[in-house]
Amino acid sequence: MRRPQSRGAAKQTRLREADEIRLLEAWIDAGKPDRGTRPPPLSKSSSSAAAAAAPKRGGKGGASKAAGEHAEYGACTRFDELPLSRKTQDGLRKAGYTEMSEIQRAALPHALCGRDVLGAAKTGSGKTLAFVIPALEKLYRERWGPEDGVGCIVLSPNKDLAGQIFNVFQKVGKFHGFSGACIVGNRKGLDEEKAAINNMNILVCTPGRLLQHMGETANFDCSKIQILVIDEADQVLDKNFQEQVDNVVSQLPKVRQTLLFSATQTKSVKDLARVSLKDPEYISVHEEASTATPDTLEQFAMIVPLEQKLNMLWSFIKRHLNSRTLVFLSSVKQVKFVYEVFKKLRPGISLRCMHGRMKYEVQQAIVAEFKEGNSVLFSTDIFARGLDIEDVDWVVQVDCPENIALYIHRVGRTARYNKRGKALIFLCPEEERMLEKLKAAESKIPIHIKKPNTEQLQQISQNIAAVLVQYPNLQQLGKRAFITYLKSVYLQSDKEVFDLSRFSMENFAAYAASLGLPVTPKIRFIRHKKNVPKKYMGAIDVKQMKRSSKSEVIEINPQVKSNLIVDDGDDDILYPKEPKADVNMDDGLDDVLYPKESTVDANIEPEKITQPIVFVRLGSKSMKKKKLKINLHRPLGTRVKFDDEGNTIAPLASIAEEVGSGDRYELKINMQVSTLSLSTVSQRYAEMLREMREHDKEDKLEHKKILREKKLQKKLKLKRKRSEEEMDAGSEDSGSESDRDQKTAASRGKKRYFDSDDEGEDAAKDGGVLAKQEALALKLLSKMHS
Repeated sequence: MRRPQSRGAAKQTRLREADEIRLLEAWIDAGKPDRGTRPPPLSKSSSSAAAAAAPKRGGKGGASKAAGEHAEYGACTRFDELPLSRKTQDGLRKAGYTEMSEIQRAALPHALCGRDVLGAAKTGSGKTLAFVIPALEKLYRERWGPEDGVGCIVLSPNKDLAGQIFNVFQKVGKFHGFSGACIVGNRKGLDEEKAAINNMNILVCTPGRLLQHMGETANFDCSKIQILVIDEADQVLDKNFQEQVDNVVSQLPKVRQTLLFSATQTKSVKDLARVSLKDPEYISVHEEASTATPDTLEQFAMIVPLEQKLNMLWSFIKRHLNSRTLVFLSSVKQVKFVYEVFKKLRPGISLRCMHGRMKYEVQQAIVAEFKEGNSVLFSTDIFARGLDIEDVDWVVQVDCPENIALYIHRVGRTARYNKRGKALIFLCPEEERMLEKLKAAESKIPIHIKKPNTEQLQQISQNIAAVLVQYPNLQQLGKRAFITYLKSVYLQSDKEVFDLSRFSMENFAAYAASLGLPVTPKIRFIRHKKNVPKKYMGAIDVKQMKRSSKSEVIEINPQVKSNLIVDDGDDDILYPKEPKADVNMDDGLDDVLYPKESTVDANIEPEKITQPIVFVRLGSKSMKKKKLKINLHRPLGTRVKFDDEGNTIAPLASIAEEVGSGDRYELKINMQVSTLSLSTVSQRYAEMLREMREHDKEDKLEHKKILREKKLQKKLKLKRKRSEEEMDAGSEDSGSESDRDQKTAASRGKKRYFDSDDEGEDAAKDGGVLAKQEALALKLLSKMHS
């Protein structure tokens, strides 16, 4: 912890910083490069020569040299040759940054001049430092302090990349006095951030989190920011973040510096206008390069059938146990399923998984563990952008990326900073169109075809099925993985590559079996009006597609064989479908539709069908939400049976006896059944009622008798207890006779109940007691007279 400076020392520090800032501004103005210029390419030999010839400045910084001369810095190769403050130079030296990369050589001179920059470079080329250094220098030259509020905002598409950027700010800005925060996460930490965000100078955040504070945090002000940075700009400016970014930019000042960086940069005028870029410097250091990926990256593609992907992945992991491998899958459910199953099978190397539904702290811990040693990390595309992990040996793409840009970002996790790396992608035969796009000249991706070695391919489908039997919860997860994969293919916009119609039901069944599933899960496909293929449009009456408030009827030609089905949305075309309730659909996240079977009999030829099939949709709400009302007063029908000739059969013919033969039947009906009349039934019910009443009287008398006996037994017990008390009282001495008299009087005062049979016995007992009392009184009187 630094000791507080005295007043005089603090004044000297401020004066020294003011002098340094004046020298830096003069140096920047005098040596700034012309617009549109780029530094010449630097070979390895010239780079080493320039490094040897560079002067050793120690801790003085570049500003000291600018006191007497203003050197050109547009083509320099080292950080200490740039017009940077002493604190920034110390932070770079402490972090081990000395030589600049190509994107840093090209972008930093323009960014330090205050110009807007649109930078594009290969993955792993050091783009983060290209905007961290200008941000720190901008605030330093503006003498920014805690009381000035937010001066720099860095937008990142995900929280993992935001945390990595914030770590670079901490390293390089270690000797600056700026306050900063990484604003990511959910509602859990929002209250703590609200209390401190107004005192922050640098904010590294995601667009949604920043917009949350703009709408909820009191007195949060971004009207004075000096510099806005957007990392992975092609994704942040994409339609997924479009509304959030537009709302954020609308609350920022127009006069500011803006820096945009990405590996696959956008040149769209519309996108650039949204973030208010003014005459930006477009810097693409690898635009004229022969490849769009790092030169040290070896790339391979392998044609693998859908049902063999897990077998191939398992075989690959078993052959590369001493490597650090990153595996990309298309959905969260697939990542969870493959990780859990492979963990149970134990391939001999540590396994980890990471996806966007994990907490930020858990993701950071998994990344730290993955950096430690050889392991396999299964991940979604959350790991595809920006994250910097050293020494990743292999990047394996089990599922095809949605476009060329995502492929470049995925393979960019290896071969970083001129290190070597390898990448492998599995493509189904139905996805070979992606291989053609990767090999196209405009893609600049040198990829090689590699044939799978079927002899070394290990079949693990039976082992996975055994695991699913032992762990039933994994079976449900396997169903979800199956459905989410098909959904990810169906939802892709590039139908040249992703077209489920190329897959047959045999492919789906084989893929489900490769996942260890005993039964192929049901699937459904949503087909909206705008996505209906042309071959089906002849079967649809377009005039009837208009929605009305009443029921909607659409006629479909049954001769057209179609797997299209209907959803309950407003923009759907009605087709025969099955009920929605299904055990596979446990939530709404992977709610993929199922392929429906045709309702037309396969044995009927299309030429014989003349009438169209009519389907009716009642309203736009889901039918399963409506409660059906049953009319209790509806008319009841009667069942009528017919014989072979079409004549009606009597209702009691089923219990009749056949008499005779031939075409005529004589029915002999049981006379007991036919002569049963209503009067006979009434008599029977009256007799049963009389018998029940007689039995009821007998039961009541028996019950009264039992109660009387219980009451008598209780009284006898009470009498015996009283007689025993009186006998005990007579044996006591005369000193307690008064007490006995009081107890006797009290007992006489109590209410007593007697039956008529016991009145004489009780009266005799009372008379004996009175005689004893009179004898006792005479005895006492005689003693008193004597």
